[in-house]
Amino acid sequence: MEKTVIHTEMAPAAIGPYSQAVRAGDTVYLSGQIPLDPATGELVGGDFSTQAARVFDNLAAVAQAAGGSLDDVVKLNIFLTDLGQFGVVNEMMAERFSAPYPARATIQVAALPKGVPVEMDAVMVLAGDGDGS
Repeated sequence: MEKTVIHTEMAPAAIGPYSQAVRAGDTVYLSGQIPLDPATGELVGGDFSTQAARVFDNLAAVAQAAGGSLDDVVKLNIFLTDLGQFGVVNEMMAERFSAPYPARATIQVAALPKGVPVEMDAVMVLAGDGDGS
């Protein structure tokens, strides 16, 4: 199966040997996003909500570059350094996703890249484009 690399300047560039997303058939695998400003590559400041919003915005930008949106996400993985932020993430998801909501895992971890409090990755399924993939 052919793999297509997805890249957009509207989301932070990869900070390692990986792609922002890869499309295989109608499925798009979005790499983990942290609260980096795509324009500067620097971490956004502010409270947890501000940082989580940036993560959602980064995911949305990659989804759009792949030809979809957050509504096409079928699986979302959320990594938190403080599970006490679970309620905040739920509220933010309710604002950004429509029913039927994606399947989800929320996992507390000891640490994340660059010391951030939240990272998210996703799997998205797009409608077939008629090319047999």
